Amino acid sequence: MSDKPPGGVDTPDPSAVTTAGPDAATAETPLLRNGNFQALWTSEAFAALAKEAAEVAYPLLILTTTGSAFYAGAVGSAQLLTASVMSIPGGTLADRVDRRMILIVCNLVRVVLLGLFALLIWTEDTNPFIIFGIAVGSAVCLGVSNPTGLAVIKQLVPPSQLTQATAQNQVRYFAATMGGPPLGGSLFAVGRAFPFLSSAVAFLVSTVLLLFIRKPLKVENAAPGEKRHAVEGFKFLARQPVLRLLIIWIMGSNMAFTHTGVFLALIATAESRGASPAFTGMLLSIAGVGGLVGSLLAGPIIKRVSPPVLFLTAAWIGPVAAVLLANVSGLIPLGIIVACVFLRGPVTSALFLAYLAAMAPDKVQGRVLGAVMFMSMIAAPIGVFAVGTIFDLAGATWVFTTMAIVSALAALPTLSPVIRKLAPPEHYADAGAAPDAHPTPKET
Repeated sequence: MSDKPPGGVDTPDPSAVTTAGPDAATAETPLLRNGNFQALWTSEAFAALAKEAAEVAYPLLILTTTGSAFYAGAVGSAQLLTASVMSIPGGTLADRVDRRMILIVCNLVRVVLLGLFALLIWTEDTNPFIIFGIAVGSAVCLGVSNPTGLAVIKQLVPPSQLTQATAQNQVRYFAATMGGPPLGGSLFAVGRAFPFLSSAVAFLVSTVLLLFIRKPLKVENAAPGEKRHAVEGFKFLARQPVLRLLIIWIMGSNMAFTHTGVFLALIATAESRGASPAFTGMLLSIAGVGGLVGSLLAGPIIKRVSPPVLFLTAAWIGPVAAVLLANVSGLIPLGIIVACVFLRGPVTSALFLAYLAAMAPDKVQGRVLGAVMFMSMIAAPIGVFAVGTIFDLAGATWVFTTMAIVSALAALPTLSPVIRKLAPPEHYADAGAAPDAHPTPKET
């Protein structure tokens, strides 16, 4: 779900200060005219672009100053693991503290970190330990803010628009993924400090845009004696048959087809077949464009294709694609096949988050999202490590064969009647009221 990673609920009384649901006026407003949501979306777009631009600059800086690819990889792994682990306390905070304040604080911390880092680079007063500290500190902010940013969506849009809103979010993520690295690389070529300075400015702009959200983003007050622990997010997932089965598939799919792992497999395969660096770069571009196309098509596809067909098709594309990858001889076909795999990611992510938003009450949204992010992200390093190890021991064919086996096993839960009889997300709005029950569709 992106290396990498949503229906409706009954609307609470809009007069309540801690309300999580949209008011009647918002419910009648088209999503593109929902100023609160668009302010959030634009703010998060600047934050995503800043993140991607800075993240490509870290390894460039490390390789330029130390020449150590191992250290560059270690920093990247540390960022991924840190963001994954911090999504758990981040989700807990999202259910306890004003969500706008969490997003603002995380942004401003990154403004300070990256601004000071740019200054240190400018004065040539940096070292590998400072680079590691800045990168991991930024990853902490990412892990804390991610569940909050997604949980806020439910506060700003009506139930009927949650799927559309999460689909629009996918466009932001994949556009940043495509545009951030070239931007960071270009700025690094001008001056080593520029990517980090521009990212600090982008995070500052993101902070200002959050102030244009007029709707209060306070969370529902805890009931007397209620303790909002992080473990409740995992328990909620375990009690919901739909979410439980889908998260198992997502974890397995991320292990088999995480972006970093697949790109590593393509790079190693291309080099073993004598491809030039320029050709390898083109191959990765072909593969990567699938995610952007999928994000643009996510909304229309979700509107026209039923959820069972969509999930089943997406789940079994993985094993079929991996078998093809293991057997095709040309390099360009490899890129095209991977692009088809990446195309499904934004579509299924948006739909899964719609079901999560529909089933989870607002007071537990953050913790459930934190649990989902942790579980989906923690599988990715395993997949990356496996790709490198298997390639060194047995070559490309066995790498793709292993992907086929893992993704096929992960896809088995989608054959369950629970998934094959799924109704649209908004039909499960009552599931949060009775989390132990199997949600049943409402009559249309």
